[in-house]
Amino acid sequence: MVRIRVLVVDDHRIFAESLAAALAAEPDVEVAAAGSGPAALRCLDRAVADGRRFDVLLVDADLGASAVGVLPGARSPVAVADASAEGGGAPTDGISLVAAVRQAQPGVRTVVLAEKDDPRRAAQALQAGAGGWVAKDCSLSRLLNVIRGVLRDETHLPPALLTGVLRELTAARKHRTESERLVESLTPREREVLRCMVAGLGRKAVAERLFLSPHTVRTHMQNVLGKLGVHSTLAAVALARRAGVGPVDLEAAS
Repeated sequence: MVRIRVLVVDDHRIFAESLAAALAAEPDVEVAAAGSGPAALRCLDRAVADGRRFDVLLVDADLGASAVGVLPGARSPVAVADASAEGGGAPTDGISLVAAVRQAQPGVRTVVLAEKDDPRRAAQALQAGAGGWVAKDCSLSRLLNVIRGVLRDETHLPPALLTGVLRELTAARKHRTESERLVESLTPREREVLRCMVAGLGRKAVAERLFLSPHTVRTHMQNVLGKLGVHSTLAAVALARRAGVGPVDLEAAS
């Protein structure tokens, strides 16, 4: 029998343990539970190292910012992830975790568990790479259908959310297209400066990195803000991220 390996990530211990136990009662499902984003990523990494990758991640939409760690006390056959030291810089909220898993292990399917319907956040989850958004109080049979469905590359949403999610995705695409158009109006040097801004570098650091004078960098930054139609560095960075502009690689040699 081919077993489906599921990792439940939720910082509400009672809920996570109950869900893990219910899923583990299925003959073809093997379950582990983690109580934070960093703990989940460590569990995924260990599974890869052991040659027993997880197939599906069930992530709490409201995963807390505090790292609770792994949930102890789950009974066999529920394997429980270890939560020794937290990884620095690891995602702690649900949607960020979905995006991190998609980048690190694209073969793992993710489903977001939510206490309430929220079209905007559901759209964000899908954009981050989730294959489904389901209510926490849905039936076990419904959840199992979603788990098996995402493994077939299906996308699952509650019918009541479809219209709102499509509206959000359409609006996001419109904003992204406009942001991309504005970024394309920048010169190559201005794009370099923008990537430095996205990385959080100040004027002096940008000047040192690009071998420019601070005055020249200031002029480039003013030009970037003007062409993007914004009035602050924060707004420019937000627009750049919508357009898919990433930060400059700070590890690379200048």
